[in-house]
Amino acid sequence: MIRLEPIRPTRVVGLGCQRGCTAQVLRELIARNLHAVGLALEDISALASIDKKADEPGLLQLAVELGLPLSFFSAEHLSVYEAQLSHRSLLAFEHSGCYGVAESAALALAAETGAAQLLITRQKCPQATFALAISLPIDR
Repeated sequence: MIRLEPIRPTRVVGLGCQRGCTAQVLRELIARNLHAVGLALEDISALASIDKKADEPGLLQLAVELGLPLSFFSAEHLSVYEAQLSHRSLLAFEHSGCYGVAESAALALAAETGAAQLLITRQKCPQATFALAISLPIDR
C-alpha cells in the first residue's frame, strides 16, 4: 500500500528588531499575528533575520525558547526579494541596507525549500517587525 502524505507548507517567521528588543516582545508580536490567521507558535518551522542581528540576545533567546532554527542573511541576499515586499522602509534601509528585514528574511528562508510567498505581510510593534512566509515544496 502506498500512503501519500499531504504536502505541508513550510511556515517561516521573519523578524527585524531594534537593539535590546526582548524575546518576550518578539514572542508576543509573533503570537498575536499568527492568532489573527488561525495559526499558533507550534505551526512555524523556523525564524530568520538579517545577519546584523546575529548577536541579538532577544532573537537568540527566542529561538532557544521555541526550539526553532534561526537563520541570518546578508542585506545583499535579502535585496533579491525587494520586488515582493509589501512595504519599503527607508529607515530600515538606512540601518540595515535592506528595505524590509522581516519580509525579506522570511521570503529568503522559505525560498530554500520551495516557491515562497508572504502569508502575513509586515506587522510591527514599537521595537520589532514580523512577517510570515510560506513555501510549498516543488515537485521533483
